[in-house]
Order: sequence, then structure tokens, then C-alpha cells
Amino acid sequence: MASLLPITTEVDADTMALVDSVALRRGMSSREFAAQAIRRAAETDADFDSFIQAGIDSLDRGEGVPHEQVMAELDAMIAKHRERCG
Repeated sequence: MASLLPITTEVDADTMALVDSVALRRGMSSREFAAQAIRRAAETDADFDSFIQAGIDSLDRGEGVPHEQVMAELDAMIAKHRERCG
């Protein structure tokens, strides 16, 4: 098991009441809930950073599509839809 490290922060009374309420509903301590919430937030940010980096890497490899080409294709799709829908 990984070693646990303490984090200390301040939250307002309304936030603490919300944390306490959710933790109680889940059958866990507020500290356990906070630790899980921090982990989920950090994982979400890390996943987003990886997603952005994959796009940057793709562009660096020359795999991007020029803006003008994308807009031309979208304009054609819109025109085709308008023809069908009147």
C-alpha cells in the first residue's frame, strides 16, 4: 500500500457541510471523501493534459487538417443539409 501524506487546507462552512453530508451518505469519513475527491480531480486533469499532448504530438507529426479545409467541408455539409431541408 502506498504511504499516505497529509494535506491541509481551509474550506468555508458551507463546503465543509456539503463534504460531511456526502461522506456520511457514502459511509466514509470526510477525510476519506476529500482524499478520493482530490485523487479524482488530479486524475481528470492528468487525463486532459494527456489528451491535449496527444493532439500537440499529432500536429507536430504533420497530421493536422488545415482550418480552411475543415471550414470548406463544414460549409459543404451545411449547404447539403439546407438543400434537403429547404
